[in-house]
Amino acid sequence: MTISPDALATLGQLAEAADAVGADLVGRDAVRRTFAGDHTLWREDPTELADRLGWIPVVDEVRAALPDLRDRCAGLCSQVTVEHVLVMGMGGSSLFPEVLAQTFGGHEGHPTLHVLDSTDPAAIARVAAACPPECTLHLASSKSGSTIETRSHLEWAWERSGDPARFAVVTDPGSELGDLARERGFAEVFENRPDIGGRYSALSLFGLVPALLAGVDVEALLAGAGEALADCGPDADPATNPALALAAAMAAGVEGGRDKATFVLDHAVDTFGLWLEQLIAESLGKDGTGVVPIVGEPLGAGEYGHDRLFVVGCEAAAALDEVPEDARGSVVGTAAQLVDVGQPVVWFPVLADARSLGHAVVVAELATAWVGAALGVQPFDQPDVAAAKAATNEVLAEGGAEVPETDLDDLLGQLHPGDHLALQAFLDPESPVAAELQAVRVRLRDEHGVAVSLGFGPRFLHSTGQLHKGGPRSIVCVQVSPPDQAEIPIPGRDFGFGHLKQAQAAGDLRALQDRGIRAGRVSLDALLAR
Repeated sequence: MTISPDALATLGQLAEAADAVGADLVGRDAVRRTFAGDHTLWREDPTELADRLGWIPVVDEVRAALPDLRDRCAGLCSQVTVEHVLVMGMGGSSLFPEVLAQTFGGHEGHPTLHVLDSTDPAAIARVAAACPPECTLHLASSKSGSTIETRSHLEWAWERSGDPARFAVVTDPGSELGDLARERGFAEVFENRPDIGGRYSALSLFGLVPALLAGVDVEALLAGAGEALADCGPDADPATNPALALAAAMAAGVEGGRDKATFVLDHAVDTFGLWLEQLIAESLGKDGTGVVPIVGEPLGAGEYGHDRLFVVGCEAAAALDEVPEDARGSVVGTAAQLVDVGQPVVWFPVLADARSLGHAVVVAELATAWVGAALGVQPFDQPDVAAAKAATNEVLAEGGAEVPETDLDDLLGQLHPGDHLALQAFLDPESPVAAELQAVRVRLRDEHGVAVSLGFGPRFLHSTGQLHKGGPRSIVCVQVSPPDQAEIPIPGRDFGFGHLKQAQAAGDLRALQDRGIRAGRVSLDALLAR
């Protein structure tokens, strides 16, 4: 296979290796086998493979069922006044709805979409103020139906409202959440096809029910997805297959020491990076290897190291030698500057419209699956996520845990060239402190010359948490979890949301340190002072 550089990539010294990866995937018939649901592309053992490939056929399935699905969603807003829709979910159940809410905003005649994926009391109080129970539809979203955060959010919302006409769930058939919804007489129980993992569920009911409620153009979203399936499918030319090109570049990057896939997205779609981050980190960060996604990072003026691959989101590849000066601040202009200094760039077509977004979802899903095939990684399980959950339960059973603080300079002193510094902040992602942490992120990157990610807990436990524990050992984790100013009780529990959040932070740190990861907790003031 020869990747067309004008159409898909300007990879420089990485081009030969990417071409070899692409040729290997083509030689293994990866495209056809994926679309045929052949799990042996990744493993002979079908466990968490044979029952995780429904994200490809679901696109046509939901397109056919769309009229009925639209009617069901409209029915939720016809019996009661609904000005807000509150999605309560974690990871794959929350991140794509968050992308929709932030990318498209409100639509006239439709309720405003909100997402709650935090146990931070300040975050819950913020959402409570924005979503009065008397005009809010509460949508609990969980594949398993047993996610502790989502079940806690649901009980909190139920105590505030108690009106079953204002509640619905999206879940898998036979889950505890579906049973509970029927017992309480919720307005709707949406059951998803069960052979789709959470992070591949954007174009299933987990993403489309919130989209329809919020007035997003779902027909365009699915049309774009269908076009991507054709562009990347068995009948497409491998030389212009965007998912194959992205997969080849990322896998070659890992093999060549450029495992930090840095996504450069237009501001209008920057929230899409959160979804990409989970998809890539949780799918590929395991077995001591993987792609490290870097999203939401303001690009620096200084030089980057030799551990980066830049994935540039734009409509199509441009003629980089013809970019005018007044476009140098644009995404394409940034790409031109990166190429000028010898950094490898691969194109990722995505714009802030529904059709383009649907196309981008499918390209990213296929590319991630094929990187797994190229690296020998199983992209549909998450073996290290359970460790943090188990550690959290241990801390809760102990009644809590005192976590000693580590000297920040001691942690930062352990960084080496090519490492990845993960800032893990257990606080409200909408807090003013979040912007301050972003500035700290940039300063630490420039000071130490390493890629720096910023995640908010407990959200990242369902996203990059797998990568932190199971991915490359070239990682240093810096955790902050300041005391909460107030507590919010969880109905039916003998602890509140703040206690749960602190147990999650302590449990995750315990799981990291048990694996020998360089990790510690520091004070928020010490981190902000950097």
